[in-house]
Formats: sequence, C-alpha cells, structure tokens
Amino acid sequence: MTSPQDDEPQPTWTAPGSAVPPPPTPPTSPAAAPDLTKPVPPVPPVPPVAPPVAPPVPVQGWGGQPAWNGQPGWGAPAPTAWRPPALQPGIVPLRPLGLGEILDGAFKAVRANPRVMFGLSAIVVTIAVAVESVLTWYVSGLIDGAIADAAASSDLFTESDTDGLGTVFSQVIAAPITTVVTTILTGWLIISVSRSVIGQKVSPREVLRSKRIWLVVGFTALLGLAIALVVGAYVALVVLFASQDLVGLAVGFGLLVGLALFLLLVLVSVRTLLVPPALMLEGKSFRSTVARAWRLTRGSFWRLLGIYLLVSLLVGVITQIVVTPAAILSALVFSDPMGEEFGSIVVTGIAKIIALTLSTTYLASVVALLYIDVRIRREGLDIELARAADAAVAAR
Repeated sequence: MTSPQDDEPQPTWTAPGSAVPPPPTPPTSPAAAPDLTKPVPPVPPVPPVAPPVAPPVPVQGWGGQPAWNGQPGWGAPAPTAWRPPALQPGIVPLRPLGLGEILDGAFKAVRANPRVMFGLSAIVVTIAVAVESVLTWYVSGLIDGAIADAAASSDLFTESDTDGLGTVFSQVIAAPITTVVTTILTGWLIISVSRSVIGQKVSPREVLRSKRIWLVVGFTALLGLAIALVVGAYVALVVLFASQDLVGLAVGFGLLVGLALFLLLVLVSVRTLLVPPALMLEGKSFRSTVARAWRLTRGSFWRLLGIYLLVSLLVGVITQIVVTPAAILSALVFSDPMGEEFGSIVVTGIAKIIALTLSTTYLASVVALLYIDVRIRREGLDIELARAADAAVAAR
C-alpha cells in the first residue's frame, strides 16, 4: 500500500546559481489517444537557460580562514595595487621621507662615513674648544684682576659682588669662535651626507677642498648681524622709554614688539634653514641660491619647524647629559663652582668637545636630509639621484 504522500513528486536539490529544472510531467493514461481533429495549441517558447554561475571564491579572513559569504573577514587587509619598492642605493630610500626615516638616516649617515662625520668633526671641534678654553681662562683672569683693583679703590661694591663676572665676559668674547667653527663644520658634513644618500663615500680631503664653505660662513655672519641690529634697536628703545619715565609704554612696547620679534625670528630661521645645504650643493651664485632656498621652504614651513624643534630638543637633552655631570664634577673636585680654575676649564672643555661633536654631526645630517626631502617632494630630485647612483656604479 502507498499513502497519498508517496504519490506526490519529491523536490529535487539544485546547486546555488544553477537553473531550476522544469516540473515533472504528470503521467498520461495509456488508454487515452490524442484527438487529431482538434487544433494543436501552440507550444509556448522555452526561456533560455542561463549558464551556470561559478560559486564565489572564498576570501581569506582573519587568521587565514575563509570569510563568510565571500566578504573580507574581520581584520583582513584591503586589496591594494602592488607598488615596486623605492630605490635605496644609500642611507635613505629615494622618495619623500618620513620623520622616522630622517631621524634614522642621520644615524646611518654617521655610520656610512665615520672618518668625516666623527673623525673630522672631533678634530675641528677639539681645536675650536681648545682655543675658546684658553681664551676664556686668560680673559677671565684679566677681567677678574681689573675688577679686584677697582673694588679695592671703591666703596660702591666689593670683589665678592662680582664673582663669576670675568667668566661670563670671557665666554661672551669666545662664543663667536665656536659659532664660526660649527658653521664651517655643518657645511662640510652636508657634503658627506649628500654623497651617502647615493651610496658614495667622500674623503676628508675632498670635503676640505670645497671653497663654497665661505658662502655659508658669509651668510651666517650676515644673518647674525641683521638679527643683532634688530634686537639691539629693540633693547635701545625699551631702555629709552624707561629712562623717560614712560614705564607703561616701555612695558607694552617690550611685550608686544618682543613677541613680534620672536615670531619673526622663528619665521626667518625656518625659511633660511635650507640655505647652507643649498649653498654647498647647488653651485649657483650666492644671491640666487639664498632666494631659491627661501622659496623651497614655501608650503613646508610647519613640517620643517616641527622636525627641527624635535631634533633640537633631542640634541639639547643629550648635550646636557654630557655637560652637566662635568660641571658638577669640576665644582666638587676643584672647589670651583664658577669654573674659573684651569682644571675646571679642562674638564668642562672635554665635555663640551663630546657634546658639540655629537650635536653638530646629527643636526647637520638632519638639515641635509630635510633639504633632499623637500627637493624630492617639489622637484623630483629622486630621479636625478637615481641616475647619479647608477652612473657611480657603472664607473666602478
């Protein structure tokens, strides 16, 4: 026996995306014959059967498992177009540089050519600090003697009231020596860094042969003179107002104009940051190079300011880590808190040599890489650098 359910046709399973089969034709009775006298009804057209659609390819989801319903799984990276890696013949890749690449590239520049970056720097800084220390010791002795004679013949002040005044004056007099030497050293180191970018190494003799260093010295002197004149005029006006009992005007002028001068100093410092590397590397006239370096910083002011402030902060911390213990040691060993004795000057001088060598080397490397980065972004310098690197490899 069969139940009514057994007589009903069973549904058949079809794969997702395949054509649905037509329903089964009910069985006809064998006794019934077709009536040929009646017209045959037209057969409706059979709709075309769509070709089978391939199932979606499973996408690898998080953890390497196929994602649900063919969608990217949680944590799966979005598909991106493949890009060839940037050419890197030297210390940095030849493309726009990030902050980390600039900071790391400055360290790599030192390792790529230690004879110039550390050897030459240490020699030049040692000579400068030695001259400055001897001058400080000699001048401070002369000034302290003159002050002692003046105090003995005057009732207005005593010798103890002027302790350390000779050291302060002598350091002010000797400061230009260090400034000029670090300026020259910065220009020389920029040459080494620029060669290290394309995988080349420059010798100390080649660095010392560059005559364009005097353009950097001249620019630094002109800029320092202009700043000194502006600040001197500002101080003179404040003193003039105060001497005329215009205290309110002196205070207001001092605050407002002082803030404006500070902002102007920051602006000029950043806009001229790339002048030394441009003067050393481009080979053009002084005036056109300075103007071009000013234009190069257009649009990159805040980026240059931020990176240079960060690097200056790092260098300042390292300098204090070296100099402060030396000052404390000289004060304890020589009982000379003002640093006027020869032994104290020697100890602090050694610490200053180490600190200046580290700071000048790293700052010069960062400035050179910032110059190369800005030119890559604005002018496509990476193409020229790649050609120079290929030419250097072919010439070997």
